[in-house]
Parts: sequence; structure tokens; C-alpha cells
Amino acid sequence: MKVIGFNASPRKNGNTSWVINKILEKSNVETKIYNFSDLNIKPCQGCLACHKDGSNGCVINDDMQKLYKELENADTLILGSPIYMGQMTAQAKTFIDRLFAHISPRFSPHYKEKEKKTKLILVFTQGNPDKSKFQIYIEYTKQMFQLLEFDVKEIIIVTGTRTTAASEQDELHKCLDNMDLSF
Repeated sequence: MKVIGFNASPRKNGNTSWVINKILEKSNVETKIYNFSDLNIKPCQGCLACHKDGSNGCVINDDMQKLYKELENADTLILGSPIYMGQMTAQAKTFIDRLFAHISPRFSPHYKEKEKKTKLILVFTQGNPDKSKFQIYIEYTKQMFQLLEFDVKEIIIVTGTRTTAASEQDELHKCLDNMDLSF
């Protein structure tokens, strides 16, 4: 069993990272975390080379190549992003777009049945204290991942981080303590 955390925050040691690390610490399985701020991940070029017959995947030679290898062996992913401008960070979106070389959803002409769906936990942090403020976008993101054949197990929304760090929010500690991590 392997759980991989992806921190899509430009702040390597910020609120999003703290939440992802807390979940990983509690999981009692093999874990790894990647900070996108440390990686060079270029945008998808839409060339479709990754889906041509005989292809070895994405032709862009960057840090996404090592993430593709990690994704092959992961049972659960944790993708965390602060909400900037009403949505996930550009780093998170670039990563998701690059999954095209690795994932072919049911609606794709390149679809290949997988033995099991990869489990996913989404973590969103936001400075705004209103948990429902970006709910439409968060629901859209959940549905997008379900279309991409992920089994979305949990969505954690951490609010009010502009005034109170995630690590100082008692309710968040309780939520994480009670979280079902039986992956």
C-alpha cells in the first residue's frame, strides 16, 4: 500500500503542506510527498504523442516523468492546493493536464480498463473563512476527477488561513484525527 501526497502550493511549508503531511503521518503505510515548487513540470502541449501506437508515454522530458513512475505504484493520492483566484493553483492544473499521458478516461478513444481506481483525497486551503465560498469549483473538481476514473474518498476544505494557520485550527485537528484512513 502506497500513498503519495502532491503539494501544489508555491509555499513549500505552508498550510496546504501541513495538512497533507498530517494525513500522510497518520496513514501507517508507505508514503511520499512531492512539492510542485521543487519540480519542473511543463504544460501539456496537446501533441497526442503519448497516445500513439508504440508510445512510451509523454514526450516532454521534465520532472513529470518521475511522477508517472510513482503514479503506477500508488494506491491513494492526496492532491492539495490553496485556492487562488477562486480555483486551484496553476501548478495543480498543470499536473492534472499532464495526467492525460497516464490516464485515459472512459469517454476517451484511448480508454483502457484499469483493475482498480486510484483513490484520491483532495485538500483545499483558502484564506476566506466561508467554507461554501468556492463550493461550486470544489464540486466541479471532484466531478472532474471522477470522470478521470479516480475514486474521490474525501475532500478537506481548510478555511480562514489568512488569519489562522492550519496548524492552529483546533477543529481541523479534530477532523484529521477522526478521518478514516483505511485505504
